[in-house]
Amino acid sequence: QVQLVESGGGLVQAGDSLRLSCACSGRTLSDYAVGWFRQAPGKDREFVAAFSRNGFSTDYADSVEGRFTISKDLAKNTVYLQMNSLTPEDTAVYYCAADSLVLTTTSRPDYWGQGTQVTVSS
Repeated sequence: QVQLVESGGGLVQAGDSLRLSCACSGRTLSDYAVGWFRQAPGKDREFVAAFSRNGFSTDYADSVEGRFTISKDLAKNTVYLQMNSLTPEDTAVYYCAADSLVLTTTSRPDYWGQGTQVTVSS
């Protein structure tokens, strides 16, 4: 069983940066494709960014490409999401996810964290 715990959310202003963390326990991150999704009020949950199962490649949603960066620290078994140039459209609950195969825009991940709120004011 995998447990994912997000942290780092908060209230920021447009143009600010924020870094989210996702601590993984129960299994090592290297066993999974890991990444981030988000859900804005009244909208479906959407893919944000992810590492491939082998950890060598990354994938980003078009809406965050060039602004967000996913990274990981295997020694800490933690994955991060660095978010720069935030806009009010980035306001959402951000969820960490892990899957034994792959994370894509249509994935139904095996594991989810509880989510962390990010609010960007204009």
